[in-house]
Amino acid sequence: MKNNQYIPLRPNKHVEDVLVTCILDGTFPIGSALPNERTLSAQLGVTRPTLRETLQRLAKEGWVTIQHGKSTMINDYWQTGGLSLLGTLARYGRNLPDGFIDHLLEIRLVLLPPAALSAAKREPQAILTHLEQADGLADDAETFTNYDWNLQTLFARNSSNPVYLLILNDFKSVFHMIAQYYFVHENARNASLRFYRALGDALSHESGNIDQIVRSAIVESIQIWETIKA
Repeated sequence: MKNNQYIPLRPNKHVEDVLVTCILDGTFPIGSALPNERTLSAQLGVTRPTLRETLQRLAKEGWVTIQHGKSTMINDYWQTGGLSLLGTLARYGRNLPDGFIDHLLEIRLVLLPPAALSAAKREPQAILTHLEQADGLADDAETFTNYDWNLQTLFARNSSNPVYLLILNDFKSVFHMIAQYYFVHENARNASLRFYRALGDALSHESGNIDQIVRSAIVESIQIWETIKA
C-alpha cells in the first residue's frame, strides 16, 4: 500500500468524527436535538446499528443524552462529561472549544508540580538521567516537544499516584499539537532549557523545592504562550 493512499475511517470512527466535530463547531449546538436515527444514518452513510452503537458510546462520555422515543439531545459537555470525554475532546485539536488550551494549562499547573515532587522523592535518578540529555538537544520544535513530553511522563509514571499518568495520557495528542507550535519560538526553548538545568541542579543537591521549580516553569510557559497566541 502506498503511503499517500487514502485510508477511510471505520464506520463507527467516521460517525464519531462527524458528530463530535459538528458539536464542537456549533453545527449541532448544545441543547439542540439530533435528526432522527433513520435520517442521520442516511446522512452519514452508515447503518442504523453503527450509528446507535456510536451514540451509546458518546452518551456514556457525556456528549449526548439518548431518550427512548424522543430525540437525542446535545449536552453541555463541560457539565456532563468526564475523563473519557476529555480524551476524545483532545483528539479534535482543529475544533477545540474557546479557552480549552488555557484551561488545560491551568490544570497542568495544578497536577504536574506535586507529581514531579513525588517522582523526585521516589525515583530521582531516573529523572536526572533524562535531564542529563538536555544540553545536547537538537534546537528544533519536534525534539523539544518529545523531550518535554517524556519528562512529564517520567513525573507521572514515577509518582505515587497512577491517576496522574491516566490524565496525562489523555492529552498526548493535544499536547504535541500545542508544543510543536510553542517550541518553534526560541524564547520558549531557552526557557525550557533553564528549567531543565534548574531541576537537575535541585535533584543533584537533593533540594526539596522541586514542586516550586516546576510550578515556576509552568507559570513562565503560560506567560510565553500568552504572547505567542496574541
